[in-house]
Amino acid sequence: MLERHELEAFLTLAEELHFGRTAERLHISTARVSQTIAKLERRIGVSLFHRTSRRVELSPVGRQLYEETRPAWDRIAHAFARAVDTGRGLTGLLRVAFDGPAASQLLLATAQAFRSRHPDCDVQLREARLTEVLPWLRNGEVDTALTCRPIREKDVVMGPVLVREARMLAVPAGHPFARREAVSLEDLARVTDLQLPETLPHSLRDDRAPRRTPDGQPIAQGLSAATLTEMLTLVGAGEGVATVGAHARRYFARPDVSYVPIEDAAPVEWGLVWLADGATARIQAFSQAALSMVQEPSPSP
Repeated sequence: MLERHELEAFLTLAEELHFGRTAERLHISTARVSQTIAKLERRIGVSLFHRTSRRVELSPVGRQLYEETRPAWDRIAHAFARAVDTGRGLTGLLRVAFDGPAASQLLLATAQAFRSRHPDCDVQLREARLTEVLPWLRNGEVDTALTCRPIREKDVVMGPVLVREARMLAVPAGHPFARREAVSLEDLARVTDLQLPETLPHSLRDDRAPRRTPDGQPIAQGLSAATLTEMLTLVGAGEGVATVGAHARRYFARPDVSYVPIEDAAPVEWGLVWLADGATARIQAFSQAALSMVQEPSPSP
């Protein structure tokens, strides 16, 4: 039989595909995660993950195990949450911030599902700039926020990944890259990369605008911008390029900017974040509602 910590480690790694992020979510060391997975694989007698120096992937057996155990674990977690809600009561107001129009679509659906499950608890949605998310959480203006990741801060909890989208390079419409079907991470050594503000966590800034390519080539650092609209304006003006999620093509279409897929880049991730000392039953229930929304199968055409 699986022990609880083994199942939690396996399911979390299967979702994150990254030992460091898994350790952060479970509040244990990376070595503990590795040891737990290795012990589990020895007991089962087959590898659950394929590991390389650059990525972690589920093996066929690991994917099958995930698909068969995840629903059962969700039912257990949901049953436990209902028991907690009965004991504590889910009432009052939950204040949720979102960063950008794409995030608002998911939150609107999540808020509706949450209200139907917990009619005594209301949800207030507020749009925030990326630079406002952490200040609003820390000064108590909002309880949780849907934003891009990674945000690795000691006082912040990153919930499960809710959305993964292709990573794109926003380039001036007349740039040579605009005529290509795709670019690579090594191509970033040939351009100037616009930056996120220094007030944001290093983890997020390094993810969006790394200083070197995977092969070690330096990447020129350009101006910084506080909002995506401001950054795309700089791109259109020829000041540099910017790494964005694929949603930008739909919500930020511009005649002066082209979006080109980065073929070998990891996807851009989105999820809820909240303060470590503020993980209330309301936040946990809302996080579960959001996860349920993205896990529901799409209706047949």
